[in-house]
Amino acid sequence: MLAGVGTTWYTWLEQGRDVHPSGDVLLAIAAALRLDAAEREHLFVLFRVSPDNDRAVEPERVEDPIRRMLVSLQDQPAFVRGRRWDILAWNRAADVVFGPYEALEGDQRNALHLLFANPGHRAMLTDWEPVARAAMAMFRTDFARHAGDLSFIRLIENLSRASEAFAQWWDQQAVLRPQSGEKRINHPTAGPMTFEYSSLGIGDSPDLKLIVLTPSQADGTLDALRRLL
Repeated sequence: MLAGVGTTWYTWLEQGRDVHPSGDVLLAIAAALRLDAAEREHLFVLFRVSPDNDRAVEPERVEDPIRRMLVSLQDQPAFVRGRRWDILAWNRAADVVFGPYEALEGDQRNALHLLFANPGHRAMLTDWEPVARAAMAMFRTDFARHAGDLSFIRLIENLSRASEAFAQWWDQQAVLRPQSGEKRINHPTAGPMTFEYSSLGIGDSPDLKLIVLTPSQADGTLDALRRLL
């Protein structure tokens, strides 16, 4: 058995049978065969992308009413996260606590990249490991809905190279539904801060999520946030 995939799978693939391996199976095969980036993309095109879905994904848009709502949340860090967990829009509170987002480009402005490949962001998180593990499990659930999307594959491969923890945990196959919870950080200027984390759907889009962090009043987080603003 190679890459955790039985020999029957390989036989069927070689015979050209009508099989539909998952994105994770294709990733495992690509790693076991030591395919380069171009070969990996070709593998996904062969087995995951049909003429009907081999078209460019439309750019994600954050409508003006959502942007105005972000601005109105003055005491709550909030941002809009896309299908691949890219941060698409944010308010000032989010920027002063977790940013500056405007200075980040490409994958750097991705929530998973910030967690696993941005040392400054990682250092702020008091409970980094459980937060990162939960985020990865929720991301995997989203990835399953977009298996074969090459932008997801490239992100996963880049994070696997950038973070040993990501590479190890990704292979554990954990999945998790979106959930609320508590997020504790040690901000370099404001000190310890505690937020209640909520993930909300936006309109009819299954991929866009509004992430809102409500500051705790009990430990002075709200006052600390207002001083940053």
